[in-house]
Amino acid sequence: MLTLRPLFRRIFAVMLGAALGCQAAASEGMQDPPRPMQAPPASASSLPGQIDSLIGQPRFAGADWGISVISLDSGRTIYAHRADQLFQPASTSKLFTAAVTLSELGPDYRIPTRVLATSEIRNGRLNGALVLYGMGDPTLGADTSTAQWADQLAAQLAAQGLRHVHGDLVADATYFASPSMGTGWEAIDLQSWFAVPATALSVRDNQVDVTITPAATAGTAASVSLDPGDAMPSVISEVATSAAHSRADINLYRAPGDGVLYAFGNVPAKSAAQTYKLAVPDPARFAGTLLLQALGRHGIQLDGKVVSVQWPRRDTLLDAQPRTLAEVLSPSVGEILERGLKRSQNLYLQNLLLLAGVKAQADAVQQGGDTGFITSERWGIRAMQQLLERVGITPGASVIEEGSGLSRRNLATPNAMARLLAFLATQPYAATLKDALPLAGVDGTLQWRMRNTPAQNNLRAKTGSMSFVHCLAGYVTTADGERLAFAIMLNNYNPPAGAPSATHDIDAIAVMLAGLRGRLAAPASAPSVATHPAN
Repeated sequence: MLTLRPLFRRIFAVMLGAALGCQAAASEGMQDPPRPMQAPPASASSLPGQIDSLIGQPRFAGADWGISVISLDSGRTIYAHRADQLFQPASTSKLFTAAVTLSELGPDYRIPTRVLATSEIRNGRLNGALVLYGMGDPTLGADTSTAQWADQLAAQLAAQGLRHVHGDLVADATYFASPSMGTGWEAIDLQSWFAVPATALSVRDNQVDVTITPAATAGTAASVSLDPGDAMPSVISEVATSAAHSRADINLYRAPGDGVLYAFGNVPAKSAAQTYKLAVPDPARFAGTLLLQALGRHGIQLDGKVVSVQWPRRDTLLDAQPRTLAEVLSPSVGEILERGLKRSQNLYLQNLLLLAGVKAQADAVQQGGDTGFITSERWGIRAMQQLLERVGITPGASVIEEGSGLSRRNLATPNAMARLLAFLATQPYAATLKDALPLAGVDGTLQWRMRNTPAQNNLRAKTGSMSFVHCLAGYVTTADGERLAFAIMLNNYNPPAGAPSATHDIDAIAVMLAGLRGRLAAPASAPSVATHPAN
């Protein structure tokens, strides 16, 4: 094991989304407060020169900038730089997911989680399995409205007189016909809190807190505790307590697909306990365990055990057209989007893409179309591509493969991003999307950015960051009241020593837009970006 420790240390650093910000969305909300913006207010005539001056600095010689700024009032492009070049969007690709989600499901849809059975309750007894059937709610147990979901379901069952289940409790996550990781997600990320399994039966954000506490004296084993305690099937710990003031060396590793967490290394005596967030390996089984505990609290006995069923397996009990015995509902899709976009929550957006895919497949079946087997994720991407075609965004302008932005195989042009935002601003759910975006200087991943500038409490945008990728896309109103949609994308950039952060540079451009004076009037024949193809 000692020979593997350097590797595990590297895995551990990546897994925790280390301070270098090397993973998508892992550190978007942890940026250092940016330096005050020093750029003078831009005018309509001076804006191009000011942006060109910033992005043309020698330190960007090896980097790629892509920018598109569109007026929502006139439809005219205000500024463009390599706007038709493909860039890695990181978490700004969540805007594409939000678009297809709102288009397919609408902002008011609420996702059910059900308890099913194939037989009747007779004299307080149910002969056969009880099925906990997840249908994609990513907020189960993590939102105030769903925090008591297990007791709510158990109470509904008890109210029907159920006292004894002669069978297993089946935790069924097969509503999504997809793997639990998105296309292009890296295996090394899959034990991390920001790349938890995306399953139809998720609970408590599919995360578990692992706390390492040193013993009172050196040479004694440290303790490893979990919260929730039933979230990880097995922990093998060899973490020792080392001398006080020695260097901590804590290593956590769980192989993809394995339920065993290995903890080893050392933690100094008299040091504070250290807590890390990890992915739950089998969220469905964990949800089933929580429901089993709730059944006991409500006087319902189960003779069998908790069994989880995952795609590509399927629960044959569902072929018998089971009855719904109990149900809880998620917050609305609009509320889930707000929680997901404000915090850049990968699970929420990946689940929403899969839900859109299930809906798109069901519509295709109803219309008698070709529904040859593809995954729920691919159905969601297909629906996204069809939406973009209706918007007028050509297929080559966006290559999105999953819903969260974790994949480095996602690509989009700044024009595609800005045109999508312009289209969304015309839809009935425009206010839902706009309100779901982080607000500069106020909340979400923009809480500490662009404070004390014209962008504060004005600009609403989705952030996107991973190693060497920095993006921002959204809406802003200029000093003269003109509404803009914009996409700012910086790829292949590692700031040299002493240079401002990439976040600072992107925010400087956004602040220029917020402080813009004067308007560029659109020509009478200017096309609408929401309905005409991109150039």
